[in-house]
Amino acid sequence: MQEFTINAINNDLNEQIKRKIDLKTKPLGSLGTLEKIAFKISQIQNTLTPSLSKPAILVCAGDHGITEEKVSPFPQEVTFQMVMNFLGGGAAINVFCRQHNIELLVADTGVNYDFESSNNLLDYKIRKGTRNFAIEPAMTSAECQQAIKNGAKIITELHAKGSNIVGFGEMGIGNTTSATALLCKYAGYTAQEASGAGTGLDSKGIEHKANVINQALEKHQTIKDPLDILATFGGYEIATICGAILKAAELKMTILSDGFIATSALIAAHAIAPHVTDYCLFAHQSDEQGHQLMLKHLKADAILNLGMRLGEGTGSAVAYPLVQSAVAFMNEMSSFEDAGVSNV
Repeated sequence: MQEFTINAINNDLNEQIKRKIDLKTKPLGSLGTLEKIAFKISQIQNTLTPSLSKPAILVCAGDHGITEEKVSPFPQEVTFQMVMNFLGGGAAINVFCRQHNIELLVADTGVNYDFESSNNLLDYKIRKGTRNFAIEPAMTSAECQQAIKNGAKIITELHAKGSNIVGFGEMGIGNTTSATALLCKYAGYTAQEASGAGTGLDSKGIEHKANVINQALEKHQTIKDPLDILATFGGYEIATICGAILKAAELKMTILSDGFIATSALIAAHAIAPHVTDYCLFAHQSDEQGHQLMLKHLKADAILNLGMRLGEGTGSAVAYPLVQSAVAFMNEMSSFEDAGVSNV
């Protein structure tokens, strides 16, 4: 596997960062979560004057063999149809990225469709969908490692163009089943605890999904290595995002973690390199119940809780202007001394 050097976040400036925030013209702590965001980004960048440069969201798409088990109410064709929607600019993530001037990258990591060559679609297809992990591992070890390398390559190129903050989104019918299995395996939850509605399952559908996952967990119960877990239960889009997260952390970029599927990639990355979460802001808490368990497992607090569960990176895009506000007050708001305001 490609090696990543991900160091613990630098704490040398912690006291100075806190002092700068505390001496702004406001009561202590009165900007709440914005203060935590400003502190975190200052830590990541190891500076008292943080900046945001060329924000981007990478949306990875891939199909899943587990759909053979009828775990999704939507047919598999929706994956490629939604990719076409991304390319046409009509999806929610397109709207929010345009609104906030965020660059949107779309990658085919394993969609069961032959796309025409396009400058707007990154071609990192490994295979036309994973295998059915109820029967066999979703990916070979080599395929999983290639997906991780692909994600790292995309981020390396993005960083070289000046980006220092990135979010991740996904598209893939069946991928909530994959993400749920990963959550269960990495964090020790049962399928009943972790399974949710996904794209709209009713209670019987959720029960069926949980049973499929339980049987797969039982079948692959001897697998313990983090990379083997990802290869067995993951998707090409999840593994690609995992590699992208690992590389972004290595490059000390700020990572905007999104919802359920994207966070399953983060949990995999965290199992491989625990310090990866030092570089993460958690954009929102998804309405998918398993995401709450993921945040608990990672000891993370989300910036937003809007009842969203769309995926695509939409939570990260919507949270981005709040991150901008945090950096703006850090750099532009007067201190008590600067403003000549009396301070208790």
